[in-house]
Amino acid sequence: MFPMDFQAGQTLLVDKPYGWTSFDVVNKLRWNIKRKLQVKNIKVGHAGTLDPLATGLLVICTGKHTKQIDQLMAPAKTYTGTILLGKTTPSYDLETAFDETYPVDHITSEMLEETRRFFIGKLEQTPPVFSAKQIDGKRAYDLARAGKEVKLKANSVEVFSFTLNAESFPEIQFEITCSKGTYIRSIAHDFGAALKSGGTLTALRRTKSGDLCIEQAWQVDALIDRINESI
Repeated sequence: MFPMDFQAGQTLLVDKPYGWTSFDVVNKLRWNIKRKLQVKNIKVGHAGTLDPLATGLLVICTGKHTKQIDQLMAPAKTYTGTILLGKTTPSYDLETAFDETYPVDHITSEMLEETRRFFIGKLEQTPPVFSAKQIDGKRAYDLARAGKEVKLKANSVEVFSFTLNAESFPEIQFEITCSKGTYIRSIAHDFGAALKSGGTLTALRRTKSGDLCIEQAWQVDALIDRINESI
């Protein structure tokens, strides 16, 4: 196997597990690298955050490679997942409980196709209130969880491709390629609203970040084993 020099710098592709934050992955790897090298600290960071309920490609940098994190923020990312039509949650995903139910019987295949096309191109998108966006130095999700009013500004994002599979309607399987900074949870919510219904993101997996693919990624346990084998 190729040698790993964590202090000189490594760029590692990891398949983030469900329920882990991106920082959980960073902290887990940092702890194991520090123990292996018997050092007090080493720089470890990630390029592009994934929500805890998402899985998939997470780019991790160690040592001097952390200086390259900004360059590794790929302009385009690809995701697969599931949108449940007819229901909403305050977080736009399953982090919070369903709060509203809407009709879906009026939604036709023609409506789905027309709405899908509408979401391709440049969009003005408001991030979810349960997001890591900062407001006066505080994370939006901390304010939202505390029951405080959260107002976020819309951002310009771009969707390059968006495909749907409605065989399990009202669950919609999708694949989407979009610009960095796009919230797929907001796409799910806005997609449901555009259909005069509701939409909740119930599954999400990042499969590509630029030219980097999930097929190249390590499982966390396998990577930790590799760290412990490295010299």
